[in-house]
Order: sequence, then C-alpha cells, then structure tokens
Amino acid sequence: MAQGLGRRRSVRTGLALLALTLCGGAKSVSAEQPATAPATFRNPILFADYSDPDVIRVGTAYYMVSSSFHFSPGIPILRSYDLVHWTIIGSVLPRLPFAPEYDMPGPHSLTDKISKPVGGTRYAGGVWAPSIRHHNSRFYVYWATIDEGVFMATAGDPAGPWSKPVQVIDERMLEDPCPFWDEDGTAWLVHSRHGAGPLILHRMSADGTRVLDKGEVIVEDKANLPILEGPKFYKRNGWYYIFAPIGGVEKGQQVALRARNIRGPYEWRVVLEQGSTRLEGPHQGGWIETPSGEGWFAHFNSTGAFGRIVHLQPVRWVDDWPVMGRPLAGKTSGEPMMTPPRPNTGHAPTRDRLQDSDEFSAPKLGLQWAWNHNPDDERWSLSARPGWLRLEAGEAQHLVTARNTLTQVLQGPESRITARIDLSHMADGQRAGLTLFGVRPSWIGAVRERGATHLVLAREGEEQAGPRLTADTIELRAEVGRDQTVRYSYRLGTGGFTPLGDAIPLARFSWWKGSRPALFTFNKRAPSGRIDVDWFHVDHPELNP
Repeated sequence: MAQGLGRRRSVRTGLALLALTLCGGAKSVSAEQPATAPATFRNPILFADYSDPDVIRVGTAYYMVSSSFHFSPGIPILRSYDLVHWTIIGSVLPRLPFAPEYDMPGPHSLTDKISKPVGGTRYAGGVWAPSIRHHNSRFYVYWATIDEGVFMATAGDPAGPWSKPVQVIDERMLEDPCPFWDEDGTAWLVHSRHGAGPLILHRMSADGTRVLDKGEVIVEDKANLPILEGPKFYKRNGWYYIFAPIGGVEKGQQVALRARNIRGPYEWRVVLEQGSTRLEGPHQGGWIETPSGEGWFAHFNSTGAFGRIVHLQPVRWVDDWPVMGRPLAGKTSGEPMMTPPRPNTGHAPTRDRLQDSDEFSAPKLGLQWAWNHNPDDERWSLSARPGWLRLEAGEAQHLVTARNTLTQVLQGPESRITARIDLSHMADGQRAGLTLFGVRPSWIGAVRERGATHLVLAREGEEQAGPRLTADTIELRAEVGRDQTVRYSYRLGTGGFTPLGDAIPLARFSWWKGSRPALFTFNKRAPSGRIDVDWFHVDHPELNP
C-alpha cells in the first residue's frame, strides 16, 4: 500500500519500479507469506465492488470475473493462488463495441441531480454477470448486455489478449449466461431473462460461438423461486447442477438445482441464507474445488455505496447436495461464516492485493483503472508529460455526461484517496478534480472562470465556491468512512490538509455499481483546457494477513 501521501517527486524513480509491478503488462506482487499465517481468514475477501462473481480453477491458479456494466475496459480478470488474496491481471474487453451510446454521443437527458433517464449513454448497460470457463486449453467468458444480446470471447492466457466479442444470441433483455461442455463435448448455454427468470437452455455449437436452437424453459417457479437469475452450470457424480440466486440483490438466498438429465426436471434446495448473521442477501457466485478436494463458494453481499463485495464460504456435500457456510440446524442450508478456516489450496498465503495507487510513471494505465464509458483517446495521455497523467477537457454540462472520467473500484471499509494535480493550464468554463463518482456525484476541485481559478465543493451539481487558487498545483483528498460518507479536504504547499464542507453521503447504488473514486475534467463552454495529475494515492485498512 502506498504510504506517505505528501511524498516529493524525488522518490518517483524508486516508486516507478513498484508501479511497473502493480500496473498493466507486468507481473503482480505474489510473494508468499511465512508458514505461520493464521489458520483462518476474514470475510469479505474483497471489500470492493466485484459484483456477480464467477470463479474457476485452472491448475493451481484461480480466476475471477465480475460485472463491469458501462465501465471501459470491461470484464476485469482477477487471479489468486490462495483464494483469499486477489490481484487484477487483465480485462476481456479493451473497449465496449456494442453500440454508439458507449461513446456517450448524446443528446443527454441525464444530469448530476438525477439517476435516469440515461439517454445518450449506457449507464447500467454493458456487461451483466459474466461467466468464465476453461475448455480444451482455452478460457471462455460469456456475458450479456441488456440492450444488445449475449456475447463470448476466448483466450489462451486469461491475462489476454482476448478474441473480439462474438454475438452468440442476437436478442435484447437477456441476462446472466453460463456455458457448459458435457463429457461427450456437447455444448450448452443457460441464461435468464431481464426481470429474473425463467432459466432457458440452448444447445450450442461445439466451439461455443452460436446457439443451435431457440431455447427451452427448464426452470420456472415464480412462487417458490422468485427473481431467479445468475445461473451457473456444473456436473458432479452424474448430477447436473445449476447454482442460482433467488429473491433479489439485497435480500436473496442461494439455491442449488439438480437433475439427472440436463433438460430437467430439476429439484431444488436453498443452500445459503442469512440465518442468524447480519449478512443480508448472501448469494450469487461461483463454486470451485481446490486440488485437495475442498469446496468453496465465492458470493456477493450488497453493501450500499461499496457495491456488492465478495465473500468466500466453505462447501460440503450431503447426499449430493451442497451446503454452504455454517450448516443450520434442522435445515438443508448454511449461513455465512465471517472467519472460516483458511482454504487448503496447496499454496501458502500470498501478499497479492487489488492495485490502487498510481504514480503514472508506467507506459500504460494501471489495471485498476476504468473509464466511465469508452474514452476519447485524443484527450488523455501518459506520454505528453512523462510521469504525469494528462486529461484534456471535453465539452459537457454535467460530470455524469462528461467523457474520460477515470475511475477505480472503491475499497472498504474505509479509504483515503489523495491526488496531486497541476491546474495551471485550465481554461474558462473548465471543471476538474477528485470525485466519488456515481449517481448524483459529489466532488472537490477547481473551476476556472473569468481568468481566475477557485476551489469548489460540488454536490449533485450544486457548486459552492471556496478560496481563489493562485498556486499551480493542489492536493485533493477524499476520505470515505464506514458510515459511507465522504469528507473532502485540500492542501496547498507543504502544510496540513484543510477540510472543505461537511460529510456527504455516498450514493448507495449507482447504475448497479458502487461509488468509485475518480479523476475528471470537463468544460461547460467548449472543449478547452487541461490538467496534469502527478500521482493518485490510496490508503485503506488491510483485511487479511
């Protein structure tokens, strides 16, 4: 973790080596910890918005994908060797090519005061609930975009490059696809419909690039299986299993369905529920087994502004039914465990973690970054001023309709984010700064008007002017607390940080995503002006030793 947020640029050279380790195109830190590591771990394993996780094991490595919706690049690939510590190794989609709206062409109906309609954009669109599988020495990822259809891509290396997306089904309002290859090589695809249910099964071509039929409903029971979605296909001991959540994002449960024939009929059980815990809605995820035969289930829990964070539960089998977490007396299900025994993966615990801080010294952006939509590549650069990120202002009336807002996942339960920004080339009408991005965003930054630059605190589009700024550079800080509020502050020169305004509640759900720390600039008058960002530092508590 980056420490010492007031570091001088003289340490940049040494930190560049760390940046090359943590950022795109380089190997991530995965040093093993001592053999005396604790016998348990603490949930969540990812206190970060990796919603709808799916997980596989290939050899001794585990790979995770999650929903990325409108953010670009899309579908992050995470890797772990111990199932507890994870790092980002790549993305499936360099850009979202599915429709012009992913480039935010407008006209825009959205403002910083409302959450919809999202006209001229694809907020809440994009990638929903991807699945990852490994078949015939290749990795496969399937996903739906709610407005365009079901797609897939393949790769020999999960870090990429990935093939261009192939449209498997040309139909809107489908969601949550998962492929399955049977022992005889027959390929299948299961998915749901928008609104959650029913589950629909297709035969696929052997290469998984197209469906061979219109599909048949194999599970539909709105009374007992309401909001049935997120299916994941497995086979064990001759049984076909579908693991799927019911009941909705915040309050639901996890069920397992099984049948002797892949077409059904399927019987079902609840296998994970809240029980006596405070963890509402523990469900939707992926099941894996370690080389030692242990079963584990990675699932999400909806936590408001932090998004849907990832927990890991042990899985045991009773009469060919899975029971997840701590078994509940008198029930077929289990409840979440907050300190389970550490998985026996055959690999010592690592120091892998999600990338966050960035010195902008590498030739590529770090893998932690994603733009709010497809970026305008003519308006950002890492080479125009080496060691700095340059953002040029496009024309926009609102932060949420501005392109090239550069975001990363918010990590909890607390985070402190600080950025050093050169404001000396701002133009009249330009806004720039640090935001917790999402629905009705707040931000701290600078506004240039009539030749003068002022510090500003903004909330839901309302700007409160602060002191005039005469220095070229400023440090901006956002501190996110366990109460899901953000407090902004700033520093000029080498003194302390000065608070600006009171604590501001974060949006609890932003187009299916949590709030995200981000850098931005836009101009209300014309595409004019720029900022340079020296560094972006993140401090937060570590969760697992």
